[in-house]
Amino acid sequence: MSFLEVDRWDSASTVTKFVLLGFPGCEELQCFLFSLFFGVYVFTMMGNGTIVCAVRWDPRLHTPMYILLGNFAFLEIWYITSTVPTMLINFLSETKTISFVGCFLQLYFFTSLGTTEVYFLCIMAYDRYLAICRPLHYPIIMTQQRCSILMSLCWLFGFLSYSVSTVQLSQLPFCGPNTINHFLCDMDPLMALSCAPAPVTEIVFFVLSSLIIILTLLYILGSYTLLLLTVLKVPSAAGRRKAFSTCGSHLTVVCLFFGALLVMYVSPTADNPAEIQMIITLFYSVVTPFLNPLIYSLRNKEMKAAVKKVLRIERT
Repeated sequence: MSFLEVDRWDSASTVTKFVLLGFPGCEELQCFLFSLFFGVYVFTMMGNGTIVCAVRWDPRLHTPMYILLGNFAFLEIWYITSTVPTMLINFLSETKTISFVGCFLQLYFFTSLGTTEVYFLCIMAYDRYLAICRPLHYPIIMTQQRCSILMSLCWLFGFLSYSVSTVQLSQLPFCGPNTINHFLCDMDPLMALSCAPAPVTEIVFFVLSSLIIILTLLYILGSYTLLLLTVLKVPSAAGRRKAFSTCGSHLTVVCLFFGALLVMYVSPTADNPAEIQMIITLFYSVVTPFLNPLIYSLRNKEMKAAVKKVLRIERT
């Protein structure tokens, strides 16, 4: 069966696998896309891995801000791994199939890791707010123990947020067709393939996604509004530059990540072509993890020095 064929099932059939169409094109284009995304994946793994090692090995970076950044880089490694390896396999595959269980596992880990990233960005905004707006209280409030608790809560609630929705979706009947016009198993394409309507599951997923994205974004924007007002009151130009440099990298990641999430999960995208939806998904699931090492290492002197130290050790 070629990957362009749509399997036809009778009413008694049950889908045991799905076909991920991904990006259509000739064999040469598929090979080019494989090389491109393989390079992006390797760079993302090495870049974020270097940040993790820099935070782990450099005692100067054993502060809440860099501990959060190191854990965020660790999260990005797993986030991109939840999608790109399957995509790479399908570029070279004739069938482009994924098992029923594998599809829902990918959906669960993709949504859970993405939600964990949203929560992490909130905690990082809170950390910067305390450091700049309440510098005298910062060492007392943001201790390493409290930082560890907050990070643990991010992972816990990130993996709990969509667990019920994923289980509910997996219990729906899938009797065909089994073709997903996407490069990964996402909620909307799977919902469209269900043989029975599930308005409750669909509404719960939409409301939950909207609440998580909008509330966390409002919190981050509120934190940075207060932070900006505080920075503008700093009399020293050098102090203002340092504050903007520290927070600019985080705010850049927030804009990239949340911008794509808002377009994909909050605004109506049902009428958008599948290619547009895939590009939007690529932006927050692949491009953002790819850019993070560049954004954080190039805009932060301490991190840049620590990364250079790690690279020298690796060469040695």
